[in-house]
Amino acid sequence: QVQLVESGGGLVQAGGSLRLSCARSGRIFSTDDMGWFRQAPGKEREFVAAIRGIGFNTYYTDSVHGRFTISRDSAKKMVYLQMNSLKPEDTAVYYCASSGGGSIDLKSPRRYGYWGQGTQVTVLS
Repeated sequence: QVQLVESGGGLVQAGGSLRLSCARSGRIFSTDDMGWFRQAPGKEREFVAAIRGIGFNTYYTDSVHGRFTISRDSAKKMVYLQMNSLKPEDTAVYYCASSGGGSIDLKSPRRYGYWGQGTQVTVLS
């Protein structure tokens, strides 16, 4: 129904920047809430950022607040995560997600019914 394709990951030095992109296609709507999650080896999938489809309110986990910015471009059907001042602890696979799950909590993976394949972000110290 919905396809999400992520790109933009890579290897950077601490303090560097990356911009992740998520291309949306299929049965998508401008009202879909969108989120970014990340998962490091041996760790649970962690909420990073979200943006509402109505009102465009944004939300961030404390560890990335002030460094990361989530945005969306409705005309291009894209969602972005600008990551600045990257730290080694940001190293993870980053996933784009679209609403459609049963939860109303934007910070819960269960809010999102569709997921991208993930893109690796590695930050060197």
